[in-house]
Amino acid sequence: MADIEPYENALGAIPGAHPYPRNSRYHDAEIGIHRQADGTEVRYTKRRLLPPLDQQETQEHIVGGGERADLLAQRYFGEPGQWWQIADANPVLDPRELTDEAGRVIDIPLAGGFPRGDRRV
Repeated sequence: MADIEPYENALGAIPGAHPYPRNSRYHDAEIGIHRQADGTEVRYTKRRLLPPLDQQETQEHIVGGGERADLLAQRYFGEPGQWWQIADANPVLDPRELTDEAGRVIDIPLAGGFPRGDRRV
């Protein structure tokens, strides 16, 4: 029986294949290729910089005790894995900062708030 090739290796053989699932924040990010001195190719995700959202593209949320970004994503987007949209809309380095302090006001992006395909690098 033939060996099964790992998923990551198979992606490299498919032109245009993307290593991130469709619901990932990096799905639309451009994949770069760095060629090392010995000719080895190293794939990497290029920086993903987003424009700030204005008030018409967000709604405010006052953080309550015990809330988490994934629970807020479930509440506002219907999918806990979309927590990164809330993180992207707020100036935090660590997503835990979003909800670590009850009473903090955070921005929740409205549907379609971030323009897709905007790859300013």
